[in-house]
Amino acid sequence: MENNGNKAYNPREIEPEIYKLWEYSGYFNPDNLPVSKIKNSKIKNFCIIMPPPNANEALHMGHALDFTIQDALIRFNRMQDKKTLWLPGADHAGFETQVVFEKKLEKEGKSRFQFERSTLYKMIWDYVQQNKHIMEEQARSLGASCDWSREKFTLDPKIVEIVYDTFKKLYDDKLIYRGKRIINWCPKHQTGLSDLEVKYEEREDKLWYFKYPLSSGEGFIVVATTRPETMLGDTAVAVNPKDNRYKKLIDQKVKLPLTNREIPIITDSAVELEFGTGAVKVTPAHDPVDFDIADRHKLEFIEVIGKDGKMTNEVPEAYQGLKVDDARAKVVVDLNALGLMEKEEPYKHSVGACYKCGRTIEPLAMEQWFVKIKPLAEKAIEAVKKGKTRFVTKKYEKTFMHWMRNIKDWNISRQIVWGIRIPAWYKNDQIHIGKEPPKEDGWVQDTDVFDTWFSSGQWPFVTLMTSGQNDLKEFYPTSVMVTAWDILFFWVARMIMMGIYCTGKEPFKQVYIHGLLKDKYGKKMSKSKGNVINPLAVVEQRGADALRMSLLFGSEADSDTPISEEKIIAQQRFANKIWNASKFVMNALGPDYKPTKPARGAQSADGWRSAMDGYTKEDKWILKELEKATKKITTDIEKYKFHEAAQEAYHFFWHKFCDKTIEDVKIRIQKNSKDADAGKLVVWTVLYNSLKLLHPFMPFVTEAIYQKLPSRPKELLMIEKWPK
Repeated sequence: MENNGNKAYNPREIEPEIYKLWEYSGYFNPDNLPVSKIKNSKIKNFCIIMPPPNANEALHMGHALDFTIQDALIRFNRMQDKKTLWLPGADHAGFETQVVFEKKLEKEGKSRFQFERSTLYKMIWDYVQQNKHIMEEQARSLGASCDWSREKFTLDPKIVEIVYDTFKKLYDDKLIYRGKRIINWCPKHQTGLSDLEVKYEEREDKLWYFKYPLSSGEGFIVVATTRPETMLGDTAVAVNPKDNRYKKLIDQKVKLPLTNREIPIITDSAVELEFGTGAVKVTPAHDPVDFDIADRHKLEFIEVIGKDGKMTNEVPEAYQGLKVDDARAKVVVDLNALGLMEKEEPYKHSVGACYKCGRTIEPLAMEQWFVKIKPLAEKAIEAVKKGKTRFVTKKYEKTFMHWMRNIKDWNISRQIVWGIRIPAWYKNDQIHIGKEPPKEDGWVQDTDVFDTWFSSGQWPFVTLMTSGQNDLKEFYPTSVMVTAWDILFFWVARMIMMGIYCTGKEPFKQVYIHGLLKDKYGKKMSKSKGNVINPLAVVEQRGADALRMSLLFGSEADSDTPISEEKIIAQQRFANKIWNASKFVMNALGPDYKPTKPARGAQSADGWRSAMDGYTKEDKWILKELEKATKKITTDIEKYKFHEAAQEAYHFFWHKFCDKTIEDVKIRIQKNSKDADAGKLVVWTVLYNSLKLLHPFMPFVTEAIYQKLPSRPKELLMIEKWPK
């Protein structure tokens, strides 16, 4: 075996060439697999749809874990005579990508608001297309054996058409509507955000207690608030109906300070008896709870904070145009001057902020498109209950069920340019849903785009519908969805709901949810902590196999996965051990070596068990250990116990095969003893099968060795038969 004269395995030289060999073979495409692989009608197909990474971003360590698990499953099933498809893709990632592009414009002294919509869209499109290939090459460097000929992008024209059709179907089935609701608004980026895009921070603020004078002139009621500036938009004061303190005040009115308005005192069970004084101000246009209270009591909505984060013309002139923080300070000063401040006290609470810019989220009431989610959720719950979609761990199934049973309507409108524009057209009070407007003039299209999760929620079936003539029939429902727990609700749940609604079938049979990556101390990786590991730098320095194996060691469904430099170095040593041990075996065998026993013995240890007469007890022992290892690794992968499978493969090869069998056979060959030939046959058999067992985890080094293996049955290890 050659490696430019170096004893150590050099992944930098070998891995790129091995990937070219795989890709050139065409076997990533299931249609090109050997006929024997797909001929038997009893053999089931196996399919994974790749969770699409952001087309504009470099892959991070979370992607590396995702890709490694998926590729291990794909290679394992491909070697088990299944027609195996791993369909890759990329996500336009609406808000994420537009924010990145806006930062680029800012560095150039420009703003997105300087550009007409179509111009800005084209600029972002070109920017994404320039960067998209970077992510693809990084996936290749990790060894992703996906079918690049079927690669999809969430903005592919055919996919966009299907997304439009889904929207129209939901509308016709009265499962989608346009309504005014409270949304998470980022004043900097000028768009609504999903719950996933809001980060909540514990803050030390103040709780102010203000007196609202009764209109009768006979006293006042005290309300507590953390947002004094919004009181200018109050349309009621609310108390809990069980609160006996305020029974005499119900249905009376108060004079709203700083304004010339009177507002009623009402009762509502949403009011918490323990908060503040038990009496709360109701600002329907700027608080989701208050919005619901106002809806129940038919209260007026007054918008006092605008999309720019400044006070609107609905407030007294002295406050108009002020930023929220400035308005808050002025309201406190003015109420204090009027003698209406009772007290203030420290208050710790959770405040939502934009996860990109950190700006405090402003709850605003806006016209948006919503999906009536409960009917969809009921069918998703039923599919999981009946086992049509099975979560690998009950922990995440329980979480899924809890979310589904407490689900709220889904806001799918986003006020950005980058994405799939909502196919809704307006003329006066009329609404038309379609790709094109009606023929008569005067129709105007909605300026919003779909929430990225709306299109990616349809990912499993839109990819297969547009990738090949029979792909949907052959591969849907897909076999398994692999992803991290943090998007269980935002993506996995929505894929199940949308898949069942649009196709009548669940999108995948199993869901494997893995944990997040942590450093060696169990802390979450972040740039601010300085504990982030760049997977591509690791591949360059240590090799993809070392990274993959280190990720699988410790990868369990119920826990986060620790990763460290030391762990990666340990697996780099293992890759080198495989290389050097194999090098010794093949040097000992010679390039023209041919096994002397029946060919079926090459396929499994079991084939040798009836032909063991004349072999040493050490020979019989290692072949039995190979059989045990094969059974355990197979079972562990099938049960998604990647940590245990990887450990077994590591332990068998290093501590049993290398430390014992190779050392034993080495002595026999050196002495030219009568059982030397038997020893050669044993080490060839064990090495051959070990390469197959290790291949899903460490594909590059095993394929490189296989290419030098004398009497190898196939052109590629990648399409070898899994040991039985």
